[in-house]
Amino acid sequence: MYGEAKKASEFVRQKINYLKANNNDSLTKATLAKLRRGIGKIPGSQPELWDVTLNGLPVSLSSISEEPSIGEWSVHTALCLYALHQQGKDIKNQCMHKTDKTLGLAVKQLIDKDKNNEVSVMRRFHIVASSDTRERFIWQLRSLVQLMKNKDIPLDYARLARDIYLFQIPDFRDGVRLQWGQDLYRMQIEGEFK
Repeated sequence: MYGEAKKASEFVRQKINYLKANNNDSLTKATLAKLRRGIGKIPGSQPELWDVTLNGLPVSLSSISEEPSIGEWSVHTALCLYALHQQGKDIKNQCMHKTDKTLGLAVKQLIDKDKNNEVSVMRRFHIVASSDTRERFIWQLRSLVQLMKNKDIPLDYARLARDIYLFQIPDFRDGVRLQWGQDLYRMQIEGEFK
């Protein structure tokens, strides 16, 4: 399972890097707008997104039935949430994808930026982490991303795709939660996390 989660992560990283490196700004903006319209939709249900979410997807992540696979869900969700987060920001100068900024670290930064809303942010984070259905998980994750967007706090969307993949598998869910908690409460000493 970790190998497949890593493939989803790498696929999302490549798609974001392509969007960032693309010199056709209007095409990039149009692609991000299409992805935003995919939030909350079933992967594959919108033909306009196929090129971004399915083109080049490793076969092992693809569905073999009429229902989207967990790989397709993780890629679709991560890319659509990234598009929401990137909205209104210059992708080249203020990219909201940042390697190694895990969900726990981003939530920590969100709290540090706005101590007055710590209780509200933590409540939302707890709801995300304790979600027991994919639909609730994705919906609540969207609200956290919106808060991060408002405070210009980036997130590692490739890692998020990995986390979404593993979170959908009940046996791996607690491991994802543990990592988020560790990242949230890890102490930073002299610029390094200990």
